[in-house]
Amino acid sequence: MSNNETALKLRIKTMLPELNERQRRLFLATEAKAIGYGGITRVSKISGVSRVTITQGVNELEESGDNDKEIVQCRRHGGGRKPIEVKQPGIKETLESLLEAHTKGDPITPLIWTSKSVRNLSAALGDKGYTASHVLISTMLKEMGYTLQADRKDIMISAQHPDRNAQFEYINEQAKLFFAKGAPVLSIDAKKKEKIGNFANTGREYYKKGEGPKVLDHDFPIVELGKATPYGVYDIFKNHGFVSVGISADTAEFAVEAIRKWWVKIGTSAYSKVKELLITADSGGSNGYRVRLWKAELQILSDELGIEITVLHFPPGTSKWNKIEHRLFSFISKNWRGRPLISLALIVNLIGSTKIGNGEKVDCVIDEQKYERGVEISDEEFEAINIKNHKFHGEWNYTIIPRKRKRK
Repeated sequence: MSNNETALKLRIKTMLPELNERQRRLFLATEAKAIGYGGITRVSKISGVSRVTITQGVNELEESGDNDKEIVQCRRHGGGRKPIEVKQPGIKETLESLLEAHTKGDPITPLIWTSKSVRNLSAALGDKGYTASHVLISTMLKEMGYTLQADRKDIMISAQHPDRNAQFEYINEQAKLFFAKGAPVLSIDAKKKEKIGNFANTGREYYKKGEGPKVLDHDFPIVELGKATPYGVYDIFKNHGFVSVGISADTAEFAVEAIRKWWVKIGTSAYSKVKELLITADSGGSNGYRVRLWKAELQILSDELGIEITVLHFPPGTSKWNKIEHRLFSFISKNWRGRPLISLALIVNLIGSTKIGNGEKVDCVIDEQKYERGVEISDEEFEAINIKNHKFHGEWNYTIIPRKRKRK
């Protein structure tokens, strides 16, 4: 905000309460004329006085031929438009009852199956004998303390785990320890599957009028094109993103393969001397803490790389705190908003051209392997995993050790 804008607001706020109706009109008109083009609109927004009133003041200033003549006439006390609640007693109470009935699911309300738009509310009040335009409805709602709000995911289906916060603190402390040792700290997850084809994609982009992309009028998947699953590996402290785009099932094998591809492309050069790796992951999905195949595949990777792999899971129902969601996936979603994902090549190109917080582009590769669902790990195979469960919630926190080493 400029100094001129601040000074104008201060003058208007200070002077208006001290002036009568005509004086206010002429004062605001003077300020508008001093600004020049656009002054009436600007002063109207700051003062809350209508453009019509300020324009009238400007006309009075321009038409006055005698600057010494003082006209003190102003509207008599009690003049002006009567408040809506005076003209139509009970209208606000009726409006609020309509809103409450809609919110509480009253089956007899006429709005239960419609939007609470101001036009629908205006029609509903008309049915009850009141007259109010949608503009007046909007004004009354503001006076009554109502605002436009979206729904929020705040209601938990299951009870919060008593050690939820303690697990967050444990993850934070372990991450700092690994960072101090120069070891990578990764946040991993699979982004939602994307249908490949000329389908509508959420968001809007700028195009010349009438030249926006035209997409199919249905969302049925095209079998020949299939779906793409981006699996992300985000280096928290280096702020670097890596995505492996799969065309098969989102399985534990696919998840571990994404980590393997990250290590080959990024990890070997960035962390050539480290002997351990920390992964933070959601508690469910292909990399969930109950998935035996996930731990078995991590064991294979640990054996291949000769490094210990520590995994810390976020408590159930807290996946939105996984850093990859808002530090990598959110940028990808913004980069391809409003664009039909017509091919796998385009998806990879859009992900690869995404710039995250530090302006660095995301590395992206394609995983063309086919992964089978329902692969089971026997008790014998699971017992062969060289896993060390941590003392604090070992089901969530554990370390996979190369099998050529013994458990400590």
